[in-house]
Amino acid sequence: QLQFVESGGGSVQPGGSLRLSCAVSGFAADFHAIGWFRQVPGKEREGVACVSVGGEMTNYADGMKDRFVISRDVPKNTVFLEMNSLRPEDTGVYFCAAPEMGGGMCTLVVDKYTSWGQGIQVTVSS
Repeated sequence: QLQFVESGGGSVQPGGSLRLSCAVSGFAADFHAIGWFRQVPGKEREGVACVSVGGEMTNYADGMKDRFVISRDVPKNTVFLEMNSLRPEDTGVYFCAAPEMGGGMCTLVVDKYTSWGQGIQVTVSS
């Protein structure tokens, strides 16, 4: 079973930046891709970005790549989501999660993810 420790959320003004962190531990934690998802009020949970096991491949939802950057510190098994030029519509709860073990390109399909963090609030407001 995997454990996630998410940090870095909070409140920021439009145009600001935040850096989310997700420290992953547990059995075979090194062998899972990791994704960031978000749940915006009134909408279903959606994928933001994900990173492969070794950190060499990334995948972004449409419109996210120009403002968000996902990265992975492999030795520390921590995944970061750098969010820039934040907008009020980015407000929501952000989750990190892992699908079943495996390499290759990661997916942003919510149903493929079987282990989830508790989520962290991001608020973008003036």
